[in-house]
Amino acid sequence: MQGNRLVFDAVILAGGRSSRLGGVPKQSLMFQGETLLERAVAAADGARRTVIVGDGETLAGVARTRGPLTGEAGAPTLLTCREEPPFAGPAAAIAAGLAALSGMGEGAPYCLVLACDMPLAARAVAVLKDALEQPTGPAGGAGVMACAEDGRMQPLAGFYSTHELRKSCQDLASRNALVNGSVRSLLASLDVQLVTVPAGSTSDVDTWDDAAALGIAAGSQRVGQDRRTGGANVGGTS
Repeated sequence: MQGNRLVFDAVILAGGRSSRLGGVPKQSLMFQGETLLERAVAAADGARRTVIVGDGETLAGVARTRGPLTGEAGAPTLLTCREEPPFAGPAAAIAAGLAALSGMGEGAPYCLVLACDMPLAARAVAVLKDALEQPTGPAGGAGVMACAEDGRMQPLAGFYSTHELRKSCQDLASRNALVNGSVRSLLASLDVQLVTVPAGSTSDVDTWDDAAALGIAAGSQRVGQDRRTGGANVGGTS
């Protein structure tokens, strides 16, 4: 990137079933005074446009807390959409997010893909951005993916080439493999660079035990959230 500021859009996944949380939507759980969704949007700070893939109430909730949703020219900077059919898995959700961004004009060179259930993800995003902004850039040019110190990859915390990601979505769709497809299948053809991120920065909330480990208590939910919609995970609908 030759030291230039990274130009990117962001797709935030917030539309799973949260089945292992008893249907309590991950996006509405509170961590240090903010919902997990609000923290995810904040982690994507600097994005030219951010699209939240989830139900319509998700955008309304963020709008109430984050102020203006349009840029200087009046174009929306925070959007919402839904994969079709609903709960069709993260690959379909990413494709829906990219389609929503395409509807706003030419896409940014890179797209941050981020699940809404990692309350400390801002730390990982900062390290990933730094890796992309280095003069040499990522190996292969297809992007960077977060990797924990123990070697566990987190594909739902990564910056990916928008062009390559769209091609992969089109390929899966052509093989009827997009609906209920996994992120791993979507990214299989992308030559991405793994980047080790700070400890705990990709810890996610799939179960109440996960929530407790992060200091999120059962019942710490933003009042008024729709309990029928939840967060996102790599494999599909939990």
